[in-house]
Amino acid sequence: MPKAYWIATYRSIRNPDALAEYAKLAGPAIQAAGGRFLARGMPVHVYEKAEHQRAVLIEFDSVAKATEAHDSPAYQAALKALGDGAERDIRIIESVE
Repeated sequence: MPKAYWIATYRSIRNPDALAEYAKLAGPAIQAAGGRFLARGMPVHVYEKAEHQRAVLIEFDSVAKATEAHDSPAYQAALKALGDGAERDIRIIESVE
């Protein structure tokens, strides 16, 4: 079964306090579902037409595990805490194994 990667990019952060509360709840929720944080933060370089925005890369054992993490009650509570504190894009993609 191929691994999966959860990629989040942040177009804007409107409420840093809400984002901090989200992070406190989301990290444990994601890790409880088997997620492993591989990278997070601002890019060192951006190329072509990429925007300079915060990004997070999380590895899961499968798409099902990544989806389970997102849909879990614990992660949904984190999203509720975030509210409209950030404009983001989240994608779950399958590895090419």
